[in-house]
Amino acid sequence: MTKAGIGPAAAALLAVALTMSTFAAARAADSPGNPGSIERGRYLVKVSGCNDCHTPGYLPANGNVPVDKWLTGDGFGWRGPWGTTYGANLRLFMQGISENEWVEVARTLRRRPPMPWFNLNAMAEDDLRAIYRFTRSLGNPCSPAPNYLPPGEEPKTPYALFRSPPKN
Repeated sequence: MTKAGIGPAAAALLAVALTMSTFAAARAADSPGNPGSIERGRYLVKVSGCNDCHTPGYLPANGNVPVDKWLTGDGFGWRGPWGTTYGANLRLFMQGISENEWVEVARTLRRRPPMPWFNLNAMAEDDLRAIYRFTRSLGNPCSPAPNYLPPGEEPKTPYALFRSPPKN
């Protein structure tokens, strides 16, 4: 008998049960339905600027856009020497890929301005997973944003113009 009054077999079973419950708690904290992970994703989307380009009217409304409109893509263009880019509908994009695929995409993504892909590439994996889970929790992906337009093609939507820097 041990000091606790249980035999070695019972102590071993208790140790296994405690280990398994700790492992299960850790897995639950990382599960897709975990509200904590989803709330972390909401926070990251808000503070990292995802909404600035991927949510219609977010910047002009000083961020006062209902969450049901978040990440549905925007028809406002960003025009420069690269052409005209639009904030993609991230809900629609993430509907077509798994969480692991999203992490891989986020690690290797290269996009035209103004997308700060280098910031996304540098995010911690847990943060990327939280963003994925939050985005997927938003539901209906709605319609796609307009497609990229090559240089010289005039956008039919409102846009911001980025001029080339002057040559010295």
